[in-house]
Amino acid sequence: MALVNGRTLAIIMKKDLSALSQEKTIILAILLQLFVAMFSSFLLVGLTSLYDPSLVGDYSGVQYRIAYAGEDLPLRFLLDGQKNIRVYPMDLSQAIASLKERKVAAVVYVPPSNPDGPDPVTITLYTVQNDIQSAVINVKLKEALIEYEEQLREIRSGRLTMTPVSLEFPEEEGGAPGFYEFVYGLLLPLLLFMPAVVSAALIIDLITEEYEHRTYETLLSAPVSMGEVVWGKILACFVLVPLQAGAWILLLMLNGIPVARLPLVMGYVLVSSLVLILIGALTGLHFRERTGAQVIFSLAVVVLMLVVLAIPGNPLNQVAVLASGGTVPGQGMILLLGAAAAILLSLAITRSAMRAAG
Repeated sequence: MALVNGRTLAIIMKKDLSALSQEKTIILAILLQLFVAMFSSFLLVGLTSLYDPSLVGDYSGVQYRIAYAGEDLPLRFLLDGQKNIRVYPMDLSQAIASLKERKVAAVVYVPPSNPDGPDPVTITLYTVQNDIQSAVINVKLKEALIEYEEQLREIRSGRLTMTPVSLEFPEEEGGAPGFYEFVYGLLLPLLLFMPAVVSAALIIDLITEEYEHRTYETLLSAPVSMGEVVWGKILACFVLVPLQAGAWILLLMLNGIPVARLPLVMGYVLVSSLVLILIGALTGLHFRERTGAQVIFSLAVVVLMLVVLAIPGNPLNQVAVLASGGTVPGQGMILLLGAAAAILLSLAITRSAMRAAG
């Protein structure tokens, strides 16, 4: 009998897919990815706020009380003009006492100084140590302090002996700053390669549970080979990858996130996923015990990811560049190397399946 029969593979794949559809853990993992893809535009706002809270400041209605002590310089008027900030003039000692009692969120102290004088203008900001609100206050005051710094530079510009070089940077398009990096550097690779990790873990469970439940003998008593059983399970896990990745890309596009060079992007995803699934299958065939195989596979994937991510032309980087419309030098060679690795792993799995049957 031939080692692999297409009809037999289809039957085994259908059986395993039917069993997977009843696994609550798998369904929840897929639904979680579906949620991320469906509400990606909304999630981007939260992700961006992690590195720049000022981007979502316009949506906040909280009023922060700031005590202002010292010279009545233009800085006070700049602070008064900031949204969500209410300034209260106080003596320094009174302001510090109010801060300790949490009556104010911060204290701005400006000692006597001449904006046009030779000495630097020193501004002291008092906040509560190790307090989340202090981080928010720093962001709120940043714009006013930068504007005041620009005013001081203009006032003292007469002292310059050389003409400053003006730097102009192009404005970012397509949303707030950082959206581009989050979309193509984090969100898209995360969604597209997560199905590969899930499917690779699934193939270990599908193989090892046959050994643990002692059902391989029953399968092999039918006119099927060990290779057909293993490859049917591999196909069942692999077919989930393009279905999920395609759905995620469609949902991203519906959220207004374009994905360029789609055939190449899917090529990278499919080849990388196949390599991971084959590694998982080989691990399951070797250890034949779920817990041990999953631990070894997880450690191997961590090491593999560290090595791969250290390479500039790694698949995650390539997908990010291609999806954003860029070009990758030698992209065909990278896909060929991935395909070669998949072929070598396939030969190793076939041999392992034959030894297991013998």
